[in-house]
Amino acid sequence: MNSIFHFFKEIYLKRNDFTLPNTLENFPFPQNLLSCINRGTFPDMAIKLNKNQKMFSGGELIELKDSNSYTVSSFNSTIPGGSKEISKIIGSGTSNIRRQMEEVGDDILSLPIREVFYLVRGRKAGSIKVVLVHGSFFETVKTSDLISNSFSQVLKERIEQSGLEIPSDLQKILSEVFSEQENFSRVREVENASVKLRFRIMTEVKAEGNILNSQQYPSILDNTLNFILPKHDQNDQTLTENKMKKVFSEKELKTFKTFDIKHHFNGYFRVYQTTIK
Repeated sequence: MNSIFHFFKEIYLKRNDFTLPNTLENFPFPQNLLSCINRGTFPDMAIKLNKNQKMFSGGELIELKDSNSYTVSSFNSTIPGGSKEISKIIGSGTSNIRRQMEEVGDDILSLPIREVFYLVRGRKAGSIKVVLVHGSFFETVKTSDLISNSFSQVLKERIEQSGLEIPSDLQKILSEVFSEQENFSRVREVENASVKLRFRIMTEVKAEGNILNSQQYPSILDNTLNFILPKHDQNDQTLTENKMKKVFSEKELKTFKTFDIKHHFNGYFRVYQTTIK
């Protein structure tokens, strides 16, 4: 069986390896659960799909974030979110991600929307925090709104500086154009230019969204491994509990401290926390 819950169990069993002085990429991840492994391209890893499974569909996407502080490292090119369209990620028929997924037998488009998780490790003064967190923790505003509003701020600043008046219809068009990252992140070629141009977005986590920040989230303790999932209603909690009971033994479940944290902008999340020695 493949799922983010089974992945979490595997890293739970090897959790003390997180203390080793190596990069997160070199952690002994469970290769048998993965449909692809990438370096420097989102996602860093993906879970294999399960056929005809309702409780565990598999297919989750995982991004690694390693830091030598209690700050979540920047997100390069891909804005963090709780889910992504797999068709936009696998790209053309020659993409390495598509090739790897097909080689393990995944029917890739059978699950068009994939949940996203971030495996975050921070180090500080000889202590570490490791968090496997659902991407919705970082997505409190829709990606399209985040991009559009950011560019609208630039446009507004320019208008105020120049004293020009831009028709509202044109402002609306510009906001819509820049609401989709694909519209400006594609490589552009200009006649007679000897270089190509591609804009990239770098996303940085604010203090309110920094799950490693002890002042913002004091219950995420030093030297712990944490699994953090949305808990927006009772159904979320019940489903999460049932999945944990299915994957972990009763003895293993007793090693977890279970509690809720409140995101400053995005409601409650359920935390399963255990110690790292």
